[in-house]
Amino acid sequence: MSDFPLFPEQASTVAGQVDFLYFLLVGLSLFFSLLVFSLVVFFTIRYRRRSADDRPKPIHGSIPLELAWTIIPLFMAIGVFTLGADVFFRIKRAPADPLDVYVVGKQWMWKIQHAAGKREINELHIPLGKPVRLTMTSEDVIHDFFIPAFRVKQDVIPGRYTTLWFEATKVGEFQIFCAEYCGTQHSGMVGKVVVMDPIAYHDWLTGGGGGGESLVEAGARQFQQLGCETCHKTGDTGRGPSLIEVFGKPVKLTSGEEVLVDDAYVRESILQPKAQIVAGFEPIMPIYEGQISEETILQLITYVKSLTVTEE
Repeated sequence: MSDFPLFPEQASTVAGQVDFLYFLLVGLSLFFSLLVFSLVVFFTIRYRRRSADDRPKPIHGSIPLELAWTIIPLFMAIGVFTLGADVFFRIKRAPADPLDVYVVGKQWMWKIQHAAGKREINELHIPLGKPVRLTMTSEDVIHDFFIPAFRVKQDVIPGRYTTLWFEATKVGEFQIFCAEYCGTQHSGMVGKVVVMDPIAYHDWLTGGGGGGESLVEAGARQFQQLGCETCHKTGDTGRGPSLIEVFGKPVKLTSGEEVLVDDAYVRESILQPKAQIVAGFEPIMPIYEGQISEETILQLITYVKSLTVTEE
């Protein structure tokens, strides 16, 4: 495959399955296209009218033939659908305990931060053989995070979070592209994934020029600087709901509905706090939309998650 210029090498656990499904679909399409074309040519020649008086014989049909060309393609289609669904679920469901990395797309660059605090621009260092989950958003327009060698891609959308996971199987450098037209310099919005041996990755992550404070530490600092702790206190003594052990659990709203506290809910509660108000509390939280960056929001969300983990 690496010697064939139309296809990049396979460098992830799902790359082989994606390629197999792709070539299977191409093969079936070519087979039936050639079959239909050949039959059309054959019947055109074999059953052509040879004179003005020539009349074709009546066709009585064949039940076995009708069943054959109905049932066989049906089972082929079911097989392709099953294979495609299996590949889809493998790509969309990350394994347990992946390495979390946060990505913010911006015209025209990828801003990346590891949970330990290390920051990168247009580069993503990851360990070999470890599932990696990207949590992504955009500061401006729709982008698309695409790693051809891993056979994975995902839209990066402003105002919401999308996720993408993969597990590298080869050490080396692999290209990152934006696969969604995002402006005049769209073609320059590129980067690379650097897959490293786990020991080398650990040395890189903790080596000189590190990222300083972790995402949790940065989130805690932002939590204090923005004055969040004055309302969101431990227990129910604050003017806002407690954030201890709240992430991943349902909360009841003033409307009577229940919503799950996830990344999207926390983000909306920061930017538009009056959209979904927790039952028993007044809509007094200030609106932070346009005042803080996407990186700051990700740091705050990570800090809220850590409160759940810490208390457990």
